[in-house]
Amino acid sequence: MPPASNDRAAAPPGSGWPGDPATAATPAARNPAEVRALAAAAGSLAEVAALESVCRACDRLVRWREQVAATRRRSFAAQAYWGRPVPGWGDERASILILGLAPAAHGGNRTGRIFTGDRSGDVLFASLWRCGLAAQPESVAAGDGQRLSTVRMAAAVRCAPPANKPAPVERDACAPWLAAELRLLRESLRVVVCLGHYAWQALWPQLAAGGYAVPRPRPAFGHGTQALVPAASAAAGQESGPALTVLGCYHPSQQNTFTGKVTATMLDAVFSRAAELSS
Repeated sequence: MPPASNDRAAAPPGSGWPGDPATAATPAARNPAEVRALAAAAGSLAEVAALESVCRACDRLVRWREQVAATRRRSFAAQAYWGRPVPGWGDERASILILGLAPAAHGGNRTGRIFTGDRSGDVLFASLWRCGLAAQPESVAAGDGQRLSTVRMAAAVRCAPPANKPAPVERDACAPWLAAELRLLRESLRVVVCLGHYAWQALWPQLAAGGYAVPRPRPAFGHGTQALVPAASAAAGQESGPALTVLGCYHPSQQNTFTGKVTATMLDAVFSRAAELSS
């Protein structure tokens, strides 16, 4: 479990946080050009996770995530906060990638694991567990024993943004981390589930850059929307890598779950479909 409360605004890399992929020697990108260079050179998902977990390329996001980690929510005042970018995690040979918007200020920004420790995650992990894709029906903290089966999770933006709204320039600065994960998952990946319109929009440019034949016009987002995306050379009639299926899913935010816009049954249908397509 994470350490008890301390006076730091963020957990130093290599200080013993459960699952911390970085060490004190991991280089930190300080501008978008350095993000692009480090992400392109990464040779494994573990390396990508380490590099993105110490990224400092977006000044506004760095200030915000560390401010939240220093002040904390009253209900979590006794806990230390991660306060760093939240890297992708899960199966390193994943056939399903679940893509969200960004970490929650008092969820992933606190626990160091995307969707862990917030209300959206409570709903999400329960559905994944029912569909046989997660070891436990809940995920409350790094090191709690949760494991994902054939699934990896990531966010389009890796830092918690103010008002949960990243700026376009911040989204673009962060995009190479997602591009690197897609590149390193290419052999095993079969399905991407986009939680919400933001993730749906963020995915397509990275698929195009990664050699997939993105449909034109791009499919409109909707819950249960399904789009087949072949590798570019396959579209030209040549032998190529596997195609991807992109699935749309309403985000399991409190706003959506409390209003009934998305229900447990609706989530289960998407993840059951993802499991079927990925097998």
